[in-house]
Amino acid sequence: MSHLRRLIVFLTIFAFILAASHFYMFERLSYYLQMTESQRLFTALLLGGFACLTLIALPVSRLLPRKAAVILAWISYPWMGIALLMFITLLITDMVWLLSQMIPANHLPEPRVLLQHYLGVVALSVTGLLGGLALWKGLGSVTVKPLTIALNRLPQSFDGLRIVQLTDLHVGPLINGRWLRRVVDKVNALKPDVIVITGDLVDGSVEELRRHVAPLADLRAQHGTYFITGNHEYYSGVDAWCNHIASLGVRVLRNERVSITSGSADESLDLAGVDDWASRHFPGEGPDLAKALAGRDTDKALILLAHQPAAAHEAAAHGVDLQLSGHTHGGQIWPFTYLVYLQQPYTTGLYRHNGTQTQVYVSPGTGFWGPPMRLGTTAEITLITLRSVA
Repeated sequence: MSHLRRLIVFLTIFAFILAASHFYMFERLSYYLQMTESQRLFTALLLGGFACLTLIALPVSRLLPRKAAVILAWISYPWMGIALLMFITLLITDMVWLLSQMIPANHLPEPRVLLQHYLGVVALSVTGLLGGLALWKGLGSVTVKPLTIALNRLPQSFDGLRIVQLTDLHVGPLINGRWLRRVVDKVNALKPDVIVITGDLVDGSVEELRRHVAPLADLRAQHGTYFITGNHEYYSGVDAWCNHIASLGVRVLRNERVSITSGSADESLDLAGVDDWASRHFPGEGPDLAKALAGRDTDKALILLAHQPAAAHEAAAHGVDLQLSGHTHGGQIWPFTYLVYLQQPYTTGLYRHNGTQTQVYVSPGTGFWGPPMRLGTTAEITLITLRSVA
């Protein structure tokens, strides 16, 4: 299936979900708040307008000048998150209301009509509180998460090696160069030995975002900064982006491997990077771990950069010691955390894959995609300290 056909299918499904969910919210709000006809009309127009803006935001924003795209994004993307929270809250409200129907009316503390109204007010209040909290967390400063990982094959000379992982920054309509500058300053203050960016850096073209990704040129690490593609690079012009990122002094690994030495010529570790798992649906090579690892010394420790956790199955088969991934955002907004398992084996955190020696760390992301919100998850700059078991 071509990229255009996949986009049409996605937008069709997305439109159906938007229409169904907004109709449900309209009906339940009208019922619980006992709206008049004029109030129903106003609510229908309001929800319908937000639904239409949300639908057109994804395909249309990239066709607009950046200023117009930013305005559209600040209207539609927060609403995506608020609508999700309202939908879940109203579902729970319906369950409570159905349970109340099983209680005899004379046993209720209030007449049913008042209880109905109270439930509507509570549902709106909870949505507002959760939405405000999610926005506050999503727009807050990114924290540094320290993490220690022991690797069996890591040489003693690499004990204490510090790797900073950035992933899913999503520089685009809502995340700009000022935000990225603050992230770069935090990373450099950690004095890392290696910096890795594990995909989904951008949402937009090189021409549009060139100045907003410029701070990447100031990243500093003793053994360099490395980048792999995520699925969003393929939506934004992957070859142009890889060339531009390389021009900023960041080494792009596309089914490639580099050797990092400790200063002792006979001790090194391998760092490999593969194209995103979804790139096989686009023109080009696609992910090829076998190519990246061809001819390597299997006695060396091996760290793999793979945007999606799903690459862990192949990584384990090739004896990878540690895979660093992102993509999931940890679900970003609860309850999407649970939906991640429909596509990925892991959501966020450190795992050992199926009892093998392969460990997988999945970062919840440094930025956000879509709604500038987080609920039940925290954005992070991951500071990984490697320890030798030997």
